[in-house]
Amino acid sequence: MSNLFKIMAVACISCLMNCNMQTKEIESIPTTFCNPIDISYRFCLGQEDKDPSRREAADPVIVTFKGQYYLFASKSGGYWSSDDLATWAFIETDDLPLEKYAPGVFAIGDTIYYMGSSRSNYTLHKTTDPQSGNWELAAKDIGCGGWDPDFFLDDDKRLYMYWGSGSDTYIFGIELDYANDFKCIGEPIALFKPDRTNNGWERRGDNNEDDSSGTYNEGAFMNKHNGKYYLQYATPGTQFKIYADGVYVADNPLGPFVLQAHNPISFKPGGYIPGAGHGSTFADKYGNYWHITSGVVRDKQAFERRLVMYPTFFDEEGVMYCNTKFGDYPMLLPQKKITKPDDFHPGWMLLSYKKDVTVSSSLDEKVAENMVDENIRTYWAAQSGESSEWASIDLGEEYLVRAIQLNFAEHNAQLYGRVSGIKHRYSIDYSSDGKAWQSLVDQSKSETDNTHNYFQLNAPVSCRYIRVNNKEVPGGSFAISGLRVFGDGNEDHPGPSKIVSSRDKEDKCSVKLSWTKSENAIGYHIKFGLSPDKLYNNVMVFDTTSYQLNCLNASEEYFFDIEPFNESSD
Repeated sequence: MSNLFKIMAVACISCLMNCNMQTKEIESIPTTFCNPIDISYRFCLGQEDKDPSRREAADPVIVTFKGQYYLFASKSGGYWSSDDLATWAFIETDDLPLEKYAPGVFAIGDTIYYMGSSRSNYTLHKTTDPQSGNWELAAKDIGCGGWDPDFFLDDDKRLYMYWGSGSDTYIFGIELDYANDFKCIGEPIALFKPDRTNNGWERRGDNNEDDSSGTYNEGAFMNKHNGKYYLQYATPGTQFKIYADGVYVADNPLGPFVLQAHNPISFKPGGYIPGAGHGSTFADKYGNYWHITSGVVRDKQAFERRLVMYPTFFDEEGVMYCNTKFGDYPMLLPQKKITKPDDFHPGWMLLSYKKDVTVSSSLDEKVAENMVDENIRTYWAAQSGESSEWASIDLGEEYLVRAIQLNFAEHNAQLYGRVSGIKHRYSIDYSSDGKAWQSLVDQSKSETDNTHNYFQLNAPVSCRYIRVNNKEVPGGSFAISGLRVFGDGNEDHPGPSKIVSSRDKEDKCSVKLSWTKSENAIGYHIKFGLSPDKLYNNVMVFDTTSYQLNCLNASEEYFFDIEPFNESSD
């Protein structure tokens, strides 16, 4: 079995390389990526819940091991490997309990260990060669644990486990004796539970508006930085746009833990793909921290999710935060240590928002405009999946285009599980006048079914029109949730806006914000934090000059700023 899975992984890489060789305009080794992460998300297994066919992956963890990154996620039928965080090769295996949610994965020495979520029989598996897909039993039952397990090996080689998932329940922790079949040392310690009275980000709803019902407390993950222990957790529910990760800090791995004043650390309720909860934090080969977490689709079903990844920092006072500003625009994959959040942004802006689109056909309410509304939950669907279907965008004038992200929606695919042989095949052309077309991307021989295809161009092309020509779909109709074009805008940067805040005196978790309109702006970043130079959280909004923010810490004073953006902002 090991050779088979190794061949599958190598074949996937070779296929990607061959496809890129057929497209001279595309970078063969990209230096940027764009959320959602472009991998082959598995379709749900069956129709027992009578929900439609849809893809999902969530609750991710990345482990660095022998110079490679290994990505594990719920409900995926395997895992992925990469050496650059840009291109991922899928590794299938039958050796792991892959239908258990939210795996905990960790490395000790030359071995990787894996445990899925469970209410009993806490089984560990291990491998010294994750590329092979071969795993074996490490411990039949370690005697303790639960849902959403996480493991942390401290500098002194002592091992700890954290877990917990439920409405208004605790996150727990315990030490393990890995030299003795990973047996638990002592009794589990209850570390913390939700407090939605004071912690606005722990309230349910798409805008933290519901403080009346139970808050899910789940997704523990531990990092150590400069002698401090940062225990992250997910809240308030995976189906919400405001799904976020918070953090508690301690001087010892089992506490006592204190809520970090700046919270949540990973928060993204706006933009093309919202949601930033239940993730893990790791350092890349250059010492840059990243937080990979779950983005929310929730169109076809509540658990329809994708994976997203954001740069993460610890400031001079040890405050942990993720940078989600322009979090679904192209981001640099640096080849060195980066010290400032803005250095991850190459300056390529969205050129396609609400631009005119023309299509070969449309199905019911799945209209063409859905491709350019910056909302992953809406999409255009053609009447068929035939090669005669196409979609074209008119940018309005010529721009320098530097990257394209094509996000497929797979309307009525009727596919379940991981299906071999399915693929997205298409081509992308560009034009200055809408009549004479030149080839930009040729995926007509693609062997992958990845759904969030991102193309970084070797050099910018000047064009006004971009057209996608379907060749083959995995199933159902040719459907696109986002035809997103990035590059250099032609207009002046937007002028400044003035923001006014009105904190709710009865509920200090909430604040009403309004700001003056910037004539050149297409959207705004609402920036907020605990001091004027630490506005670590933000919300991206389009086409509005007001917002109700309900995610604040009732015990803290806040500062707010508004940053307009358009096609030329950098």
